[in-house]
Amino acid sequence: MGMRIGPLIAPSILSANFMKLSEELDFLKSAGADLVHVDVMDGRFTSNITIGLPVVEALRRETPLTIDCHLMIMEPLKYAVDFVKAGADWVSIHQEADPHLHRTIASLKNAGAKAGIALNPSTPVEALTDILDDLDFVLVMSVNPGFSGQAFIARSLDKVRRLDLLRQQRGASFLIQVDGGIDATNAHSLAEAGADCLVAGNAVFKSPNPAGAVHNIKVAMAEGRK
Repeated sequence: MGMRIGPLIAPSILSANFMKLSEELDFLKSAGADLVHVDVMDGRFTSNITIGLPVVEALRRETPLTIDCHLMIMEPLKYAVDFVKAGADWVSIHQEADPHLHRTIASLKNAGAKAGIALNPSTPVEALTDILDDLDFVLVMSVNPGFSGQAFIARSLDKVRRLDLLRQQRGASFLIQVDGGIDATNAHSLAEAGADCLVAGNAVFKSPNPAGAVHNIKVAMAEGRK
């Protein structure tokens, strides 16, 4: 395992003002965000429907930031490469939604994206043992997917530790991303446990000082790594 990258922050635009997405993207760049996290939900894998390919295409035209699409959808192989074509740089699919993870991950990489697998709170990290070497990142869900603004599930910290241990044992270089209920109060312990990239929605966009929120999360992560 080489030098750890980051710490990275990926604000989730699901919490942004959709009437002002262009301005929100400009704000994220100036505030020091590293990625733009895009929550794609199909109403089947999750009980919510959010955004799809046209919004990703629009985001790509408006920002130089890395676009990170989290596909909370059934049959991700059908659509994953379309998201890369639309402008996504990182794409994660759910372990629980795809019986052919290896094939979908390979198709994402062949399309030029960084490929990741997301895990629901009840799915153990050990479910990825046989595909870890193929992944660019693993997304640990610290809430049940479907809605923004949920409370962080404390047990997720242990999952991050176990995943970091697997990474060290394998000499692997995949990044660990965590999404759900993230703010400056848990960013320190998550980074300490091994997280490289944190997704934050309401903690950034619903904050009275969004730029300060981005800064505080990154500072907490940096301190957690020491």
